[in-house]
Amino acid sequence: MSKQQKLERKILWLSLSTGLFFVLFEFIIAIYTKSQSVLMDAAYDASELLMIGLTLFLIPLFHRPISEKHPFGYAQIESFLVIIKGFMLLAVTLGLSANSVEIALSGGNIIDGKLVSIFQFIIALASLVVLYFMMRINKSLSSPIINMEIYGWKIDVVYSIGMGIAFFASTFLEGTKLAFISPYFDQIIAVLIILFMLPEALKMLIRAIKDVFLFSPEKEVMEKVKGICEDVLRDTDLQAVFYDVTRTGRRMWVSIYFNSSKDYLHVEALENITNQINIELAEHIENCVCELVLAKRDSKYL
Repeated sequence: MSKQQKLERKILWLSLSTGLFFVLFEFIIAIYTKSQSVLMDAAYDASELLMIGLTLFLIPLFHRPISEKHPFGYAQIESFLVIIKGFMLLAVTLGLSANSVEIALSGGNIIDGKLVSIFQFIIALASLVVLYFMMRINKSLSSPIINMEIYGWKIDVVYSIGMGIAFFASTFLEGTKLAFISPYFDQIIAVLIILFMLPEALKMLIRAIKDVFLFSPEKEVMEKVKGICEDVLRDTDLQAVFYDVTRTGRRMWVSIYFNSSKDYLHVEALENITNQINIELAEHIENCVCELVLAKRDSKYL
């Protein structure tokens, strides 16, 4: 097992073990307080645990080399996992949001705002500690699954702090003109959580779908790749006319179609240029491989 696999497994086991404890704690508090927002958080985290367990089982596949039978290796499995996880999260959040709206329409419910507030601050502090150790271990990694896992913990920290502040503030509504909001406060927070989480979840889902169909990556990534390659090609006789960039999972392939002002090319010179481009790309983008392809004079790319 490689060092990267060990680090990935270490992060996922940390996330799984601590996440399991949090989920049990959240379900107990949700049942005791009858809070929809806490229940939504517990269901969200529970769905995460299922995906972490599956990911731990499949990690060795992500690191297998490419072959004639599997030209992209098993990198696409990682993209499929992200898609499954994205749809699971969407299903959980939309289902619980519908329940929250139903409760609000039936008159809402009064919960112990102080208890929920204290609970959320405890969860935020514990999540921050876990996030610190995960980010510390992740310094030398470039893994879509791990990056998504860390993003989830960042969301948990921000979400818990926001929930804690919101429910603490709600305790001051009694005896004011805004007291009528109290029965609906929990449902309002639950809906706001959805509005906060959905955009980034959809963004990750769309990226994974694009990776499965081998579409080119985002504009920012394309510009970064082109900038690195152009810096190397600038001092050569080669002119890039088209970039074919494919990404799936954690792997990226770059094909640069080029032409030259000369009528002949040295194979050794092309190898040196290709090696230099790959060295530069490796410093900024992990698991990225580049090749140079001579474009024909009548090529559609010219």
